[in-house]
Amino acid sequence: MKAKSDAAVKKPNIFVRMGRKIKEVFSELKKVTWPSFGKVIKSTGAVLAVVIAFLVVFTAINYGLGELLQLIVGLGS
Repeated sequence: MKAKSDAAVKKPNIFVRMGRKIKEVFSELKKVTWPSFGKVIKSTGAVLAVVIAFLVVFTAINYGLGELLQLIVGLGS
């Protein structure tokens, strides 16, 4: 059976643990190499171009399927 002295070696309270975790996060953020403004703008442009391309494709597919549905419903009546 464990002695009472082992019980004294327990986890620090929640605030101490949160403080340590926040320090670790800021320490890691200092190590990050952030992209330059130009690279951010280029990446954002690429993402927007892909999103717009998919928007156009999906809108065209939606329109085509809607017209096909109208054609099928029109044949039934």
